Amino acid sequence: MRLTGGVDVGSTQTKAVVIDEQRNIVARCLVDTGANVIEAAQSAFSAALKASGIGPDQVKYVIGTGYGRYKVSFGDKQVTEISCHGRGAAHMFPGTCTVIDMGGQDSKAIRVKPDGEIIDFCMNDKCAAGTGRFLGAAAKALGMTLDDLGPTALKSNKPVKISTTCTVFAEAEVLSWLGKGKTVEDILWGVHKSIATRSFGLLRRVGVVDQITFTGGVANNPGMIKALEEILDKKLNVSKDSHFMGALGAALFAMDAVEAGQTSAEKGA
Repeated sequence: MRLTGGVDVGSTQTKAVVIDEQRNIVARCLVDTGANVIEAAQSAFSAALKASGIGPDQVKYVIGTGYGRYKVSFGDKQVTEISCHGRGAAHMFPGTCTVIDMGGQDSKAIRVKPDGEIIDFCMNDKCAAGTGRFLGAAAKALGMTLDDLGPTALKSNKPVKISTTCTVFAEAEVLSWLGKGKTVEDILWGVHKSIATRSFGLLRRVGVVDQITFTGGVANNPGMIKALEEILDKKLNVSKDSHFMGALGAALFAMDAVEAGQTSAEKGA
C-alpha cells in the first residue's frame, strides 16, 4: 500500500496528514507551531505516524505547505497553501467553487476549478482583522478561551458594531463596550460579524460562486460559520477536519507525484 503525507506549517498550528491510494486520511495530527518550526513539523508528522502504527518508510512522498513549508526538513517538495487549501477543499467537498480559509494570521478567498486548480485568490496578509488573531484579542480582553467564543456569540440578542479594523485596538474596543454595559454575548457577536464582513470583501474580489467551503482552524467556530452564512445568504461546506485541509491538499499533491513516478528522499520519524 502506497501512502503519502502533507505537513501544513501554519503561524499558530502545524498539521500533518497521511493518505492512502484511495485518498482516504489514515493518519493526522495537530500541534502548536511554537518558536521551533522545524521541530513542530517533525513532531506533527511523527505523532501522526505513531498514532496510526505507520512506519516512516511506508510514506513514499511528503509535501510541505504553509508559511513554514521550507522548514519541513524531511519533505520532498513544497507547494503553496493557496494551492493546497484549494485542492483539499475540492477533494473533501466535490463541487466546491469558492474557498474561504481563515487561519491565525491571515484569511484567503480562493476560486477553484472542479479538480481544485486555482482560478484566482486574494488574501489579507497585511492585516489580521479578519483572522483568528482578531478573535484571540477579543478572548484575551474577556478572559475567555477561543473555544467559548462562538457558542457565547450565538446567544446574542443585539450585537454591537465593532468599528476597529486593527487587531491591536480590538481589545480596547471590546473593553470599551463592556464599560458601556453591553453584554459579552452582544460584543462577541459584533466581533464575529465584523470578521465576516471583512471576509465577504475578500470573497467578492474573487467572485462568490456556489459551493463555498470554509477551511482553516476558525472554521471550527460555530459563531463564525453562522456569521458568514448570514452575510453570504448561503450555506457553507464545513468539515470536522477543516483545519487539516491544507495538509490534506499537500498529501494529495504528494500522491500525484508518486503516481507520476517521482521518487522520495528517505523519511525520518
